[in-house]
This record gives sequence, C-alpha cells and structure tokens, in this order.
Amino acid sequence: MTTAQTQELDVQPSPLALLLLGREADPNSERGVECPGELPSPSDPDLVERARAAKEKLGNKVFVLGHHYQRDEVIQFADVTGDSFKLARDAAARPEAEYIVFCGVHFMAESADILTSDQQKVVLPDLAAGCSMADMATAEQVAECWDVLTEAGVAGQVVPVSYMNSSADIKAFTGKHGGTICTSSNARRALEWAFQQGEKVLFLPDQHLGRNTAVRDMGMSLEDCVVYNPHKPNGGLTAEELRAAKMILWRGHCSVHGRFNLDSVNDVRERIPGVNVLVHPECRHEVVTAADYVGSTEYIIKTLEAAPAGSKWAIGTELNLVRRLANRFAPEDKQVVFLDRTVCFCSTMNRIDLPHLVWALESLAEGNLVNRIEVDEETEAFAKLALERMLALP
Repeated sequence: MTTAQTQELDVQPSPLALLLLGREADPNSERGVECPGELPSPSDPDLVERARAAKEKLGNKVFVLGHHYQRDEVIQFADVTGDSFKLARDAAARPEAEYIVFCGVHFMAESADILTSDQQKVVLPDLAAGCSMADMATAEQVAECWDVLTEAGVAGQVVPVSYMNSSADIKAFTGKHGGTICTSSNARRALEWAFQQGEKVLFLPDQHLGRNTAVRDMGMSLEDCVVYNPHKPNGGLTAEELRAAKMILWRGHCSVHGRFNLDSVNDVRERIPGVNVLVHPECRHEVVTAADYVGSTEYIIKTLEAAPAGSKWAIGTELNLVRRLANRFAPEDKQVVFLDRTVCFCSTMNRIDLPHLVWALESLAEGNLVNRIEVDEETEAFAKLALERMLALP
C-alpha cells in the first residue's frame, strides 16, 4: 500500500502495530515477545497429558482462568470460565492460589493483578496476547485528548467512562479524573452514574459500545455523539462540536465485532428463515439496530440456555464461543450459527494455545516464575479506584 493510499484511508501505523508479534521487543510496553524458555512442539501428542500432570503437581497453588473466547484445547484446563471482569473477580476470591494463570489477553491479566493480593502472581502464557481495541487508546493519546477538552473549556464537565477492555494505564487515568469502569453488562448504569456527576462523558476505547448504550438504551440521538480521533489534530473536532456533544466517543473498536455489518444480518435472515439474530454491543450501531437481541457474552449464553428447542440463532461474537455454543446446544435441537459467512477468530486471544499453556504450567511446577503481569503501585491505586466506583454502582 502506498503512502498516498494510507493517507486516503486515514491509516496511521502505531508503534504497537509495527511490533511484529513474537519478534523483537517494545521497550515501552510490558508486552513482548519471545518466551524465555523452549515451547513444546504444537504437534506433540503428549501436550494434554503434560498440561494435566503439571497442573496436578501444582495443586491448589495454581488457579487457571479461561476466557470464553479461548479455544477448546485451552478451556479444558480452566478452573473457571467467563468474561474478563468475572474472571478477575474469581481470581481475587481465591487468595490461597499463589499463581493465577490467565488464559486471556493482556488487559485482563492486568485487571487480575489489580484485584488480587500482593502475594499472588498473575501469569499470561504468551505476553504477545494483546487486544487491538485496548491498544487503540494509549496513555499519551488520552492525556492529549484531555488537553484538547481543557482548551475547549469542557474538561470540567466531562466524566470519563472506560470499558473494561482497556489497559491499566487507561483505567488509572479514569480513576484519577473521577470516572468509572464499565462492562458490556453494566454500561448503561455506568453512564447514568456519570451523567449524575457531569454533563458529558468521554467513553474509552470502544466507540460502538458507547454509542449503542447511549442511543439504543438511553434514548440519546446520534447527534449527541461525536467521535474523537486521536490521529487527527484536536481529535478531528472543533471546540463547538465538543461543547455541543453529550457523548465523546473514542475512535476505537473490536476487530472481531467490528467486522459484522448490515449485509451480514440481511444475508443470514435470507439463508435461515425464522432465525434470531443475537449480537454483542461491541458491534456497529447498524448491526445492533437490526438485531433481535443485544447483550454481553454472559447474556448471549443465558439467552441460548433459555431458548426453546427448535429455535435458530445467528450469533455476532467471537467464533470460538459460537462454535462451542453450537456444539453444546445441538442435542437440544437449537441451531446456532456464526453471523457472518467469513470465519473470524480473535487472533490475539488465540495466541494462548496449548504449547504456551503447557510451557507456563511446567515452568511454574519447576519453580520458575514466567511471564508475570505486574502493575505498578500508582497505576494500580488509581485503576482500583475506578474499578471500585463500578462495583459501587446501584
């Protein structure tokens, strides 16, 4: 792609985007790079037995968390499964576990470290398991955004609300500036609280969850929302636009949920008459508007559990979960399909594979602490403040 083409498409490569996964290092990031030991071969037929043996040797010293989007080969070794916040809270509820092995992505492991005790050590089997959405908002960019809001004379009216899918630095910024964290389940409650504190909300880093919650759930208009683009001067917004807006949405999105479009919905309705379209609120507004049901990962699972036999469902979320749900509910005569024709896994979530998990468990069993995720004290204090505000929401 030529420079002219990238400028036309508004593509701005970031340092994180330029980091080759599994190669080199980024000195300004906790994420990296290569494991300090030898990974087992992915074709090793003994991987399952090795993982089981290492986990048994560790006993109660290890607690393995598995996010819903993980592949089945990893999920089978999880002590609990769930979304990112549920897993972080589950880890905090197991103080006897010296090691928390988080089969998820980097920001999730950070949240677990923030919520667990100082004696517990959080391990991420592959440090390159990041999150494209979380990486779309850096601490430097958000600090610059706040300067823009200050110059426009509106910073005093703005309350930041950050999605759980954000780095510890962004959570700390939120706590420091009087804001709260939200999940896809309680985003409306978080926004209602924020609007009791101020007149405007800066929503980070997923524009779609922020827009869908404000417009679909709270009755605001699309005109109440503006999008702050960190790659443009002043976010691409005028001071007048910032003063008029209620929702200042960060220009971020999920690479998986953002791929679904209105054609996906129309196509599946044509292919499967009577299908129910159930999507995650990280999807685009046009998709959420056209869907029959919208909700978090846990909501999606519970909706299918309660669905009648013979019902048909097209699910707009990560493929590992959809495939697992399809297999689970097939015996109940519930048809579950992926919303889009094109297969799409979360590529960074899938970096946590069986070789990495085996390597991490065997290293811990041998007394070698690897790939520890540790948030510094100041960041942890402000991030925990923001998380505690969320926990106190009515």
